[in-house]
Amino acid sequence: MDCSWAKNNAILTGSTGTNLHMTTPARALPQRGLYAITDCRNLTTAQLLTRTEQILRAGAAMLQYRNKDADAAVKLSQAGLLQKLCAQYGIPFIINDEPELARMLEADGVHLGREDMACREARKILGPDSIIGISCYNELERAKTAATEGASYVALGAFFHTRTKPDVIRAEPELIGRAKQILRQPVVAIGGITPDNGKALLEAGADFLAVCSGLYLPADTCKAARNYMALFNHL
Repeated sequence: MDCSWAKNNAILTGSTGTNLHMTTPARALPQRGLYAITDCRNLTTAQLLTRTEQILRAGAAMLQYRNKDADAAVKLSQAGLLQKLCAQYGIPFIINDEPELARMLEADGVHLGREDMACREARKILGPDSIIGISCYNELERAKTAATEGASYVALGAFFHTRTKPDVIRAEPELIGRAKQILRQPVVAIGGITPDNGKALLEAGADFLAVCSGLYLPADTCKAARNYMALFNHL
């Protein structure tokens, strides 16, 4: 599959003003697939866009914009440009942590952690059709609560050592199967997932594999993305 960069001047020179707002309907949550999470460390905005488009060309099912270090203006600009990319490829665009930014951009949804806004409050801000994902770590009870409060999906993990959050709580793959037995919501597996260990998580029942550094750190982003996609293609 060709996921080479085709430069798009409309994306690279997009305005950070009112044109960032999208008028297309919210995209539905896919059934399964690769869930790409941006790793913005040490990347210019142009580099971030280049690598992200390669990942989307390879077939990623969703994209989450995660940038813990940038100021509000940079986040607004980057998120708007990434949102345009996702619209081109017809996949949901999710904002990490910030429901208000998601509302401002009319993004497809938001992903929330333990210290973020409650799911019910985010739903009030974003509306009934928005995708809201909840980090549940290794806690099945938290996943059950998230489901009852209207979460679109639950994320479990970290299942393996991760550079993004080296001290994060670890979970065992069998937790996925337990969650699938009691939840109707899709389960996202996250944390240190590689093309070598991801198959076990899919076999345990994960619907999505969420990957950050494994996609953005390799020199050959296109090859890295294809290697992850192969896990789904061979099921």
